[in-house]
Amino acid sequence: MRICKICIALFLLLLPLESIAAEEAQIADLVITNTSENLLVYFKVEKSFTKDIEEAILAGIPTTFTFVLELRRERHYWFDEKESFLEVEHTIKYDNVKKVFYVAFTEEGRSPQQFKDFAEAKIAMSELNGIVFTTLRQLMRGNKYYLRVKAKLEEVRLPLHLEYVFFFVSLWDFETDWFVQDFVY
Repeated sequence: MRICKICIALFLLLLPLESIAAEEAQIADLVITNTSENLLVYFKVEKSFTKDIEEAILAGIPTTFTFVLELRRERHYWFDEKESFLEVEHTIKYDNVKKVFYVAFTEEGRSPQQFKDFAEAKIAMSELNGIVFTTLRQLMRGNKYYLRVKAKLEEVRLPLHLEYVFFFVSLWDFETDWFVQDFVY
């Protein structure tokens, strides 16, 4: 009887963890295309804004999403070759006085933006639209390639070493699994 109670208790403890895992951030709508000179990438991250992350942003804590893109060439009977690598950051900061969200981007040629609406700022934070990933000169025609994409929320850094007081900020961290898309150039 006691073993049965322990099994039921363990099941009940593990049940909430399963529902939390189902709500993990993930990469969606990955599109790879090209211009006459460059390889372009489009995608978004879904379920990246938890209630805790939103509260932290609204409290004025700067939050950074890092997007990692890696292009590999498939090679038979040998290790795949890394052709290109890119890391892009989007950082959001809320100004409580002006009631404005500032989003800064590290993509080349993209300037920071201001948003009055939090929903629009979240879209800007979680999407990459037409980022120039690599030049087509680096690719060889007829070869198989695959693009791996990952997103992560960088550790939240609080001012004046408050992260030692608020140790639970590490719960805000997330990292998606690698999302892989194959293509032939």
